Amino acid sequence: MTETPNETPDNAPQPERFNQARAAQAMAVLEDYAEMIGDLMDEMGEARITDIAARMGVTHPTATKAVARLKREGLAMSRPYRGVFLTEAGVALADRVRGRHRTVVDLLIAVGVPAETAELDAEGLEHYVSATSLAAFEMFLANSAARS
Repeated sequence: MTETPNETPDNAPQPERFNQARAAQAMAVLEDYAEMIGDLMDEMGEARITDIAARMGVTHPTATKAVARLKREGLAMSRPYRGVFLTEAGVALADRVRGRHRTVVDLLIAVGVPAETAELDAEGLEHYVSATSLAAFEMFLANSAARS
């Protein structure tokens, strides 16, 4: 079984757990930018660096660096005199992140967390939840819906 960056077996040595946590942190930034670019593309047809920076609450150079990393990873591309666009892989990543976010929000609400707090908390949790935990969340939510 291969582990994704945000999955850590319970018996992993401590340095490995910290390394995986750092890898998940680095991936979280890419995921947030991919999700934001996807949202801007849906709303405006493209994502300009200025809009990305404003929505992310960062400076223009910070957004430019993040977009450059997305491009290196094959998740985004840009066109002269146009904005930034996600590649197919970037769109798939943004969709996965949105799905994880929705599942985490729904779970938090199901256990009694107020909706506004659930949205805020999910912004962090969505990046660190393992595929195993996410599947358990989805099963719990499906079982809860079936009982209602």
